Amino acid sequence: MGMMHPMNQQNDTRQHDKQQEVYQVSTMTSLLEAVYDGDFSLAHIPEHGDFGIGTFNQLDGELIGFDGAFYRLRSDGTATPVTNQDYSPFCSLAFFETDIVHRIDAPMTSKELEEEIDRILPSKNIFYAVRIDGSFKKVQTRTVEKQEKPYVPMVEAVKSQPIFDFEDIQGTIAGFRTPQYAHGIAVSGYHLHFIDEDRSVGGHVFDYTVDQVTIRISQKRHMNLHLPNTQEFFQADIDRADLAQQIASAESSPDQ
Repeated sequence: MGMMHPMNQQNDTRQHDKQQEVYQVSTMTSLLEAVYDGDFSLAHIPEHGDFGIGTFNQLDGELIGFDGAFYRLRSDGTATPVTNQDYSPFCSLAFFETDIVHRIDAPMTSKELEEEIDRILPSKNIFYAVRIDGSFKKVQTRTVEKQEKPYVPMVEAVKSQPIFDFEDIQGTIAGFRTPQYAHGIAVSGYHLHFIDEDRSVGGHVFDYTVDQVTIRISQKRHMNLHLPNTQEFFQADIDRADLAQQIASAESSPDQ
C-alpha cells in the first residue's frame, strides 16, 4: 500500500497522463492580488476531472466536487449544484483514482490527521488529491462573501467572511496536498473544502476534528497549469516577496 512504481514509458499515453494530472486553473498569487474574474467555464470541468476545489468569479462561493458532482457553497451557508454558466478565477481539478485507503476509528485533530497522512504518503514531492468521508466531531469553515468592483486584495476580503462551526456532522472533506515548491501556484500543504452528507452546507476548511473517517488518496505526478487569458491577469502584480505570509492570512482562521 502506498508504493509507487515507475510507469512503463511506452504506455504513457495522453489519456493516462490525464489520470495522473492536477489541472490547475490560475494561481493563488493572482487571487491574492484581487484577480477574482477568470475565463474558465465550469462547463469544462468533466474534461479535466471528477474531483476538485476552488472558487467562483467575484469570489461568490467555494467550489467542491467529487464523484463528478460539483457544488457552490455560499456565504449564507447554502450549497447548490454548479451550472454551465458558472466561471472560476481559481480551481484545482483531478480525476480521482484511489491509490491509498486509510481508516481512522478514533478522534484526531486536523494536525494529528495530516501528520498521519504524511506518514503514509510514498513521497512529499508529488501532488495528491485527498478525500475524507465520515463523521466529524467538528468542522470550522468559512465562505468569502461575493465581491464587488473595485475589488480589494484577498487579505482584506476575508476579514468580513462568515465563519461556521459545525459539530457532530457527517460529510466529506475534499482537497489537495501540494508540495512546498508549488506554493503560490496552489496552496502548499493541505487545502481542503467541506460539504455535509445532505449536500446543504459547507465551505473552505479552517480546522476540524475527525471521529470515524475513511481517507482516500490519489497520487498525481503531473500539473497542467491553465493561466487566464484576461487583461486583469496579464496586468496583475503577482510576484510577491511576502507570499507565504499573504497566503497564510488569506487561508488560515483568524485565531491561528
